Formats: sequence, C-alpha cells, structure tokens
Amino acid sequence: MIKSENEKIVHQQPFVGQPLDRVDGRLKVTGMARYPAEFPMDQLAHAVIVQSTVALGHIKEIDTRAAEAAPGVLAVLTYLNAPSTIPLESASAAPLQNNRILYHGQHVAVIIAETLEQATFAATLVSIDYEEETPLLHFDEERATRTDPDAVRGEPDAALAVAAVSVKGTYTTPTQHHNAMAPFATIARWEEDNLTLHDTTQGIAGVRKVVAKIFGLSIEQVRVIAPFIGGAFGSGLRCWPHVVLSAMAARYVGRPVKLVLTREQMYTSIGYRPRTIQHVALGATRDGHLTTIIHEAIEPTAASDNYSEDPTESTHTLYASPNLRTSNRQDRLDVGSPTWMRGPGEAQGVFALETAIDELAYALEMDPIALRMINDPPVHPDTGQPWSSRALRECYQIGAERFGWERRTPAPRSMRDGKTLIGWGVASGLYPYFRAPAEARIRIFADGSALIQTAATDIGTGTYTIMTQIAADALGIPPGQIRCELGDSLLPASPSQGGSVLAASVGSAVQAAAQASVQQVLTLIQHDETSPLYGASSENVIVSDGRIICKDNPSQYETYTDILKRHGLDEIETSGRAAPGDEREQFGTGVFGAKFAEVRVDIDLGRIQVTRMLSVIAAGRILNEKTARSQIIGGTVGGVGMALFEQTFMDETTGHIVNANLADYVLPVHADIPPIEVLFFDQPDTNLNPLGIKGIGEVAIVGVAPAIGNAIYHATGRRVRDLPITLDKLL
Repeated sequence: MIKSENEKIVHQQPFVGQPLDRVDGRLKVTGMARYPAEFPMDQLAHAVIVQSTVALGHIKEIDTRAAEAAPGVLAVLTYLNAPSTIPLESASAAPLQNNRILYHGQHVAVIIAETLEQATFAATLVSIDYEEETPLLHFDEERATRTDPDAVRGEPDAALAVAAVSVKGTYTTPTQHHNAMAPFATIARWEEDNLTLHDTTQGIAGVRKVVAKIFGLSIEQVRVIAPFIGGAFGSGLRCWPHVVLSAMAARYVGRPVKLVLTREQMYTSIGYRPRTIQHVALGATRDGHLTTIIHEAIEPTAASDNYSEDPTESTHTLYASPNLRTSNRQDRLDVGSPTWMRGPGEAQGVFALETAIDELAYALEMDPIALRMINDPPVHPDTGQPWSSRALRECYQIGAERFGWERRTPAPRSMRDGKTLIGWGVASGLYPYFRAPAEARIRIFADGSALIQTAATDIGTGTYTIMTQIAADALGIPPGQIRCELGDSLLPASPSQGGSVLAASVGSAVQAAAQASVQQVLTLIQHDETSPLYGASSENVIVSDGRIICKDNPSQYETYTDILKRHGLDEIETSGRAAPGDEREQFGTGVFGAKFAEVRVDIDLGRIQVTRMLSVIAAGRILNEKTARSQIIGGTVGGVGMALFEQTFMDETTGHIVNANLADYVLPVHADIPPIEVLFFDQPDTNLNPLGIKGIGEVAIVGVAPAIGNAIYHATGRRVRDLPITLDKLL
C-alpha cells in the first residue's frame, strides 16, 4: 500500500518502559485466570496428607483400617503399599518408600477420597506408633562445618589488628516462611503412561525433570502446566514430595487427583528461609577507608538434604577493601529442608554487613552515606573487572536529595516529635545478575494479531505484560493485538522464575523470536514485485502499528495482514533462542539499590512505626515502570516484615513449628506499612543482554531490614543486631 504524500502516518511510541496495565489483570479480577487447583476434571478425587508427629525415628506400626473404611475413601497409601519409585538424594526424594522418619511434618500417608471433606476426616483416623530417636534440633555454630573453603583476599586478620578504627558484631536472622497467598496445589492426571500435572511451581522444567526421573519416565511423558501462580517467593523453585504424592495417588486409583496443602502444611512441606548467625568485623582508616572486612556466616540445613546458600557472597561486591575473608558453615539438623526465599542469602547477609557499616560510620563520626561513597569500588573488588553498570553512587545521590538527608541530625536521639523519637537510616541493596538460556515462539496471524509462547511462569511479577511489551516493540504490533501464553512444558523451554533471571533470559528470547518473525515477513516481500517494499531489507524498514514501513519513505508500507493474505498464509511462526555469553567473564555485574527508612519510636512504650521508605534502584532498563514499582513495593513490605515482625518458632525438643498459621506467624498488615516511594535509575545495560535489563524481584527486599534497623539506632541509640527488632529489645 502507498499512501499519498499529504496523508499522515502515525508511528507507535515504544511500549517497553511504559507503565502498561497488566494484560492479564482482567482475567484475574473476573476470576477467569485458572490457578493450579482450579482445573475441572471428570472423576476428580481429592488427596489429604498425613504427617509425622515426631522428628526422628521410624514407624513401628501404622493402622489405616478405620481410614480405609471411612465413607468415600478410595485408597490410603503408606510405605507399606506405595508404588516403588527411583530414589533421589534431595528434598525431592519420593515419599512413602520406607518407614524412616527424618523430620517433624514428613509425609507418612496420603488419603484419596471422593471429596476433600471425606479425605480430611479419614486422615484423622490413621493411627501411627513410632520408635522415636533423639533428634538434633538445637542450632549450634560450634558444630557447623564449612560448605566451601574460606575466600581470602590479602591479610584480613592482620589488617584488623592494626586498624585505626574497628567494629565487631554478631548478627542473627530468624527462620522465616514464605506465606504465599495461595496454598500450594497439584492436580495429577495419568493417560496410560503419560502424566499431566497442574502444579504450583516457579520452574516447570525442574518439576518435569524430577517427576520423570522418580517415575522412570521420559521427559516427553510428563507435562507440567502452571499459567498462573498465587505467589511463591522462592518456595516454588523445587519439586516437593507432595507433588510426587499427587502423581502417585492418581496412578494408584486410576483417576485424576487434586492435592492442596493446608496452611499449616505450608510451614513443613515447601521449605523456609534458614536462620543465620553472622560475625562481622570491619577495620578502617580514620578518614573512613576500609582496610579489612571479615564476614563469617553459619546457618542450619537439613541432615537429609544438601541445600546451601551463602549470606557472605555480596560482601565481595559492595565495598572496596584490600583485605577480606568470608566463610560459610552449616549445622545439619533433623529438620525439613530450607529453600530459597526472596533475596536468598543476600537478604540475611546484607543485614549483617550494612548494620556493621552503620556502626563503623558512628565510630568514625562520619555520615553513613559518605562512608559508603568513599568505599564504593570503581571496579569489581575481587576480579578487577570493570562494571557493566553499577550506579549505586547515583542511587545514593538521588535518594539523599529526595529523602531530604541534609536535614538529618547525626546524633542518636537528636530528632524527635514530642515523646516520639525519629530516626533515619540507609543501607545498600544488591543482588547478583543471572541469565540463562531461554526459548520463545511467535506466531503472527493474517488478522494482524500475534501470539507469544514460552514455558515461563508468572508468579505475579508481570511476566505476561513485559513479554507483551517486548514483542510489541519488536513486531510493531500494539499490545492489545498480542496474546501471551505461559506456563506449559509443551511450550518453548524457559528457566525458572527465580533469582531475577527470567526477564533478561526470556525477554531476550522473545525479542529474538520477534525479530525472526519480521525477517520472515521481509523474505516474503523482498522478491514480490507487487509489494511497495519490494527489495527492502531489515536495515531500511521500521515496524509500527501492525505495518512494515520504508524508513526513508514512510508513505510506503504494508500491513502484516496484507502480506499474509496476498501470499495465502493464515499465519507465520518463528522461534527465538537467547543465551548468556561471556559477559560475566568480562564485567563485574549486579543489581544495585539504595534503601532509605524513617522510623518513629515511642519513648515510653518502645513501639516502632516505620513512617517512610524510599528505594532507588539501578536495574538496567526498566521494562514497565508500573509492574517494576509494584515489585519493589512488595519487596519493601517483605523487608518490613523481616525487620520487625516475622519469625518462625520451632519447639527444639519435638521439631514442631508452634506458629504455623497466619494468626501466630506475625506479618505486617496495612497499618504497619508506610508510604513507599520507588525511583529508578534507568540505565540500559546492553553489555549484559540485548534489552539491557537485569531483573528486580530479589533486590527489592535486600537492604530494607538494615535500613530500618539503622533508623531505629538513630532514633533510640539502641543497636539491635538480632531480627526481628521487637519493642521488648528497646525497653
């Protein structure tokens, strides 16, 4: 089509970066978005788990006769009659394979019945006699062993001994649980030897691989579907035993089976953030230059599993110091396995390091931001690599101006409003940059619409929306004409949604697939003499508003619809693949941010109220300011919970979690959350990927707890090194 010269052509503005509303929002608010427990099936049976009430030992006798005779019960599975499976040495190990008890809450039986109510009642009728052993439940740092050799730079201990100014402290963080909004659920359905799972997972490929191995199936025989997830925060990154149980139960009764964890079972079945004890020592010159950093971390893990995370990893990245030593040790206990929880490792480790940095600032009588600025490394402290981008300094500059930092008086207890003490605190936030191989498929239809397909999940972060925006720009098709299909293992492969890896990985694959689509359309018209774009190449066209347009003469263009119809095509399909290169060998990388907090503390009662929060984030290109801001707000709420409220209590004689519910596990509510301001230092980092993005989900929480703790010290003069900071620690 050729337009007359006086007819105006309107080119679309880039959609990436715009605060586009969630494209899946209408589905969610109208109840049309289906979550794992909501897929209807004929003859669907229900499963309920029975769990161990002891922490270590074995089952002497299990009596299921009353349960089997209960109304509606189809079967009761225990180690006595469960199908044999292939063993794995991890938290994903198949359940019901022997009578050994390794932790309190271990799955020891599953009831399958016609209704949930019938299965729940029958589960109460199972009688179990245990031979108990004495469990190891008390966390003891003296017993802990190293997970890796210490990382050492220079001579840290000698430098500490001669440092002009030094601080030392021990910091602790408690066990925390994820408490996703939706209980985890799995529906399993067998069709001959092919298994379909509707599962609460952040990693479809991982569940598919584990389940296939446990049941001796090929990967192609297992399909995992998870288009919508009601939150996970890291707990959906592993294939847990209840997933295997649902598949086992469905095969046993020859019917689809739904298994939904209860809220209490969510505390024993899908991991948790492990507690930590951390020792930090810092040495500096009198003008504030760090001369040594020593950071030692100890955390518990399950005796039956190999999970590990290193709270000291980011200590290598945040500050320049010629001398450094970090170590990480683990104490193996008779407990269920911990797992990743938002900002894993960094959330705990940065709390300790950034609290110690604040203590050093007071020892030096130096502004806490100034101290951080002095020690901001120009290159990666370990490797000497140039930064791909860092901008932490800029985050502090922007944040200090916005927060009004110049109005802060430095002395503790120097800011007050009547009988209320006011404190301001800061801390750095960071998380490593990760990217993984990913694939995507795009189909353009003759009506001008397009479809994106990839196996990635969306746990609520906005993946549907940002992938639509990326495709809209690359294809020149408005977002309203693009659909996005996610969460099915039959779709092109994707990494898990965790570690802030998904946007950079899958986004790059979607862009590659879209570019391939445009090239395929160009191939159709390059040799088509009837096309106004005859002979055009990708270098001399642009895409906009469903058209391919001549860059030098915008009056010459064709729509996708015209091209496909003229060539007798209903659609075209292309695939794209993207993978990391050697960027991490060339550059120092990471996602960075500055966190600011204001607190008010009642002088008489010690009541703490966070009254203002500001996060300034440098995470490369921001794909959607609205969903990105939502991510940072959510992480900040989690950080408030970490700082002031959240703690899991376990009875160290029995292994029983005593506050396994949302009444006794204290979470922040609306009244606890202040106005949260979010600013982005939008600096595309194309050293790392074509889109220049890094990911923001994890860094959102990192640094929030120490910023609040540092503000509390500024307000009260009381340094609390143990989370959560509750009012009794201030009185």
